[in-house]
Amino acid sequence: MGEAAVKIRPLSKPAPIKENFKMAYVITEKCHGERYGLCAGVCPVEAIFPGTYQGKDFMVIDPALCISCGACAAECPVGSIVESEDMDATYAKINADLAPQFKANPKATPRSKDEAPKKPGNKLK
Repeated sequence: MGEAAVKIRPLSKPAPIKENFKMAYVITEKCHGERYGLCAGVCPVEAIFPGTYQGKDFMVIDPALCISCGACAAECPVGSIVESEDMDATYAKINADLAPQFKANPKATPRSKDEAPKKPGNKLK
C-alpha cells in the first residue's frame, strides 16, 4: 500500500495589530467661531493649529501628531474637545482635512478662560 500524499497549507499570518493604538482627540463645532486657543499652549507635541473655517475662527488637532494625552480637553473652558474620533466623526474629518493647511498659520492669541463665550449655546465649564 502506498502512502497518500498530503498537502499541508501554511497557516495564514494574521494582520499585525498596531500596538498602543490611540485615537486622536477632536476639536468640535463648539470651537467654531469661539476659539479660546488655550488648548494649543498645553499640547506637549504641538498638534493643535488655528485657522479660519467657513469664515469663523477655529482650531484643529492634527490626528497624525496627537498622542491622546488629554491636556487640551482639560484646558478648553467650553468643552469643545472630545477624546476620540468616534465621538464626532464629522469634526474628526474636518480636523484631519484642515490640519495640513492650518499648520502654517501663526499661533492663536489665547483668550482668558474666564471670558464669557461668544456663542450662545456654549457655557463655561
